[in-house]
Amino acid sequence: MTTKEFIDIMDSGEIIPGGSPIHAKMHELSQEAIRITMAINNAYHTHDEIVALMSELTGTDIHKSFALFPPFYTDCGKNIRIGKRVFINSGCKFQDQGGITIGDDVLVGHNCVIATLNHVMDPDRRADMIPAPVKICDKVWIGANVTILQGVTIGEGAVIAAGAVVNKDVPPRTVVGGLPAKVIKTIDGGDACFARTVERSAGE
Repeated sequence: MTTKEFIDIMDSGEIIPGGSPIHAKMHELSQEAIRITMAINNAYHTHDEIVALMSELTGTDIHKSFALFPPFYTDCGKNIRIGKRVFINSGCKFQDQGGITIGDDVLVGHNCVIATLNHVMDPDRRADMIPAPVKICDKVWIGANVTILQGVTIGEGAVIAAGAVVNKDVPPRTVVGGLPAKVIKTIDGGDACFARTVERSAGE
């Protein structure tokens, strides 16, 4: 099975049986991801080297405006898509088999977890997995220690407050927080007082 065939299956949302050839391909890609992320995390790299390593990890051409503070972890890598001027802070963990798309001008705070897989509820089939994508639209700010669960879309310009667990779609230009995350307020404009409020609630 090729990587493209694997990604096409994962993007279809079909259930992945444990022990199947698809599951075996998932394991193969995870080993490659471990190799590359260990290279990222265990030595100093210049900006250009980080961009090159992330390009290898994702199988895409990461834009030179991308920035990452290691460590960074993922157990696949090949179903991550990253836009321009994206910054990912240290300690983030992406489970991307189901697909993670990050738009332009996105800020991702420390220790963010993005999950795109679920296991089926039937205990006799617990090894089976259900993929669903996470989409983060342009100009989103994700605070520290946020968890984003499978199938979620975060609308353009939204802010996710520190520590939030996001289990449903986030409307554009809103601030959400809590467990589970709920809308706190709407972003009306870029005034300084609002910016200071967001800094305190979102953190990075």
